[in-house]
Amino acid sequence: MKSENVNKRDDYQRVFSCFDRSHQGKVSLSTIERCVEAIKSGKRAVPDQDTTNPNPESTDKSLELEEFVKLVEEGEEADKEKDLKEAFKLYEESEGITPKSLKRMLSLLGESKSLKDCEVMISQFDINRDGIINFDEFRVMMQ
Repeated sequence: MKSENVNKRDDYQRVFSCFDRSHQGKVSLSTIERCVEAIKSGKRAVPDQDTTNPNPESTDKSLELEEFVKLVEEGEEADKEKDLKEAFKLYEESEGITPKSLKRMLSLLGESKSLKDCEVMISQFDINRDGIINFDEFRVMMQ
């Protein structure tokens, strides 16, 4: 169980690091909100030069990693399942998440990866080894 928590922590750290482009250990809520909106709308998120709160007089709150983890883990199980399904739909093609659909979504989020990189990423969670992430595999990946 501890290994699972360590892996989950590593996953949160990787996601947080994508938001924390200034490497200051903080991310502004507006940056997270903008990225979430980009995912929902299918548009590319334009990153800030500084993802923390650059203006001390601004009301935009910055989150540290622990606060980010708490934010991510909050919510009821039913909401989490619904959110997982919605997130999965953003990536999936007809049968699941393919390397091509993953590449497209990462590109929309400002993260450029080759098709080969996406194939490797998918292979890490592709339990049945069909080259595609189905919803059950996606759920395991996100836990």
